[in-house]
Amino acid sequence: MSAQFFSSLADNALFVAAVELLRNTGQPEWQRAALVPMFALFYVLLAPFVGAFADSQPKGRVMLVSNTIKVIGCLMMLFGTHPLMAYAVVGLGAAAYSPAKYGILTELLPSSQLVKANGWIEGLTIASIILGVLLGGQLVGHSVSHLLLSFDFPIINTNIDTPPEAAISVLIFVYMLAAWFNTRIPLTGAEMRPMPRNWLTLLPDFWICNMALWRDKLGQISLSTTTLFWGVSGNLRYIVLAWSAAALGYSTTQASALVGVVAIGTAVGAVLASLKMRLEHATSLMPLGIAMGLLMIVLNVITNVWVAAPFLILLGAIGGFLVVPMNALLQHRGHNLMGAGRSIAVQNFNEQACILGLGALYTLVATVNWSEFAVVKAVGMQSLKPEQLSAYLAITLFGMLVAGVMWLIKRWHASNQIHHAQELERLLNIARNDNLHG
Repeated sequence: MSAQFFSSLADNALFVAAVELLRNTGQPEWQRAALVPMFALFYVLLAPFVGAFADSQPKGRVMLVSNTIKVIGCLMMLFGTHPLMAYAVVGLGAAAYSPAKYGILTELLPSSQLVKANGWIEGLTIASIILGVLLGGQLVGHSVSHLLLSFDFPIINTNIDTPPEAAISVLIFVYMLAAWFNTRIPLTGAEMRPMPRNWLTLLPDFWICNMALWRDKLGQISLSTTTLFWGVSGNLRYIVLAWSAAALGYSTTQASALVGVVAIGTAVGAVLASLKMRLEHATSLMPLGIAMGLLMIVLNVITNVWVAAPFLILLGAIGGFLVVPMNALLQHRGHNLMGAGRSIAVQNFNEQACILGLGALYTLVATVNWSEFAVVKAVGMQSLKPEQLSAYLAITLFGMLVAGVMWLIKRWHASNQIHHAQELERLLNIARNDNLHG
């Protein structure tokens, strides 16, 4: 839990630092939006391999290697590599880390404890998001960055001259602290599944695992729900930053606090779900997903921070209360069908593919000059800046998408239940006929 907290803390602080680094160097809006899909890139590309790798090694060792990769990504960002490319390398470390951090839960705990354990892990992760975005915002802010840049090492010329670079250099040490905690994780005694000599043989195995979850009646519902939730949540970090600048005129440091506010709500929802919800009741929460999507659209009319803060807490709480039981249900089904590491790799593939797709959509929205469109002129928004228009439009699109897709998932589950009841009735009729003729 400590290793996960500090690694995630650095991930979220680094996101804010990378946004500010691109802004300071005069890069266009679409590049800042592209940070989200670039982080998700290796989750998607390496999904067939990282799950099997996590199952072949002690989980603590896998997490140690992953944090080392994240440090390399930070160093690349400091020494001249384009921030998008360097951030993708950090995403590579995160992709390898994820199956291990969740897979270790199923090695340590029975299924009856998974919702509670997920509540703790998600609660800590969300706490790290809150503190991470706040830490990143403060590190790139004037007061802290001025103090960091005032340090002068004799003889050594570090070439660290800007607030984002100073922030990234501090975060390297946070990743190193997480790596030290990784070395203290004990062996769980779980049986290791060796990696095959030819890694390409994992591709059909991964496809089989992916289809097994999508064909499972409960797996498909929980997987589609968590995929949608994390696809939107992954992009919401940048959307809230962009919206804060558009609606409230906030700087990166100020806007980072509102990203943390969303995470506070999510943490509250996650803890409540871990205390109140049982695994078998997870699917009853789908109407919350529809409500969350509709509430997102309301964000467009809020221009006061005192209204925005409690509203964002509510939005986060609904998401947290929905996703924790669904995540536990998905882990339970996946562990039974294919093993923890492979199951979580499949989950990550779908969720990160959704983040990648929605992030690409937002990046595309940010490249278009919407002020020339007739519908924008008709509602009197043509005077807004391009980044303001793209933020408002993205919030509308994402809210409609969440509400619409969650409604379809709810209908899908209802259809599955009807089909299951009909199949059960058919089998009972067969059994009765056999008894009559028996």
